[in-house]
Amino acid sequence: MITLREICQKAAESELDLAEYICFWQAEHMGVESQELKNRLNLSLQVMQEGIRAGLDPELRSRSGFSGGDGVRVLSARGQGMLGGLAQKAMAYAIATAELNSAMGRIVAAPTAGASGVVPGVLIAAAEEAGFTDEQLVSALAVAGGIGLAISDQATLAGAEGGCQAECGSGAAMAAGALTYLRTGDAEKLQHAVALALKNQIGLVCDPVAGLVEIPCIKRNAGSAVIALMASDLAVSGVTSFIPADEAIQAVAEVGRMLPMQLRETGLGGMANTPTGRRAAETLRRQQLQHTQ
Repeated sequence: MITLREICQKAAESELDLAEYICFWQAEHMGVESQELKNRLNLSLQVMQEGIRAGLDPELRSRSGFSGGDGVRVLSARGQGMLGGLAQKAMAYAIATAELNSAMGRIVAAPTAGASGVVPGVLIAAAEEAGFTDEQLVSALAVAGGIGLAISDQATLAGAEGGCQAECGSGAAMAAGALTYLRTGDAEKLQHAVALALKNQIGLVCDPVAGLVEIPCIKRNAGSAVIALMASDLAVSGVTSFIPADEAIQAVAEVGRMLPMQLRETGLGGMANTPTGRRAAETLRRQQLQHTQ
């Protein structure tokens, strides 16, 4: 079993930077050179950056018509909200990426398509505000990937298996840990950030209206981005999680197993089972029938 504690300990023993160790370790397992893995991460970063720009197109709409244009609305209101510029930008970028996914655009499923806005929303917004370079962001993506590996090995990244805590929750944990790494390089603070993010997402159900990764998924990307920023700020300020990161991950796995089938991506419970959610699903079903006739 891969644990986050073990990854951080082995990086310290190797005397490599955490991101360098993760790249070396993963490249070895994949049978590629470490530089090849970094090249792939650099491509992922470019796709994330391009995805944010494309997702901020005010004319962008999903095929269902359920989503589009909210990312640019949030960005346009930047400076007028209560959260502050970085949080608003992170929310806007997270929504824009998730909206692009719903419009069948090109995104990076990190950790999943449904949670694809959280990591780029947080890291790219933070880079623009704090001056992190693309090279630093590639390292942060390596760290985010290491966190994701620990979660997938001890729990799951699939909403169908563990609810949205496994998707947006994992995305928030990956973003929080990677951002904390960028800010401090401290593996202990990174682990606390991961735990704090997961503790604020545990139990989150997966309840897509009409079975589409739009409602409430897109707005959850925004909320998860803010949770990631919060978790990083807490960890960097010295706040610790009483429950260690790996135990938090294992708790997420336990809760996922307890969730009923209706709350694991089936579109049968939660927001999907509200009167408005059911009407939306029926309207979409009728539209699809008309198109096939």
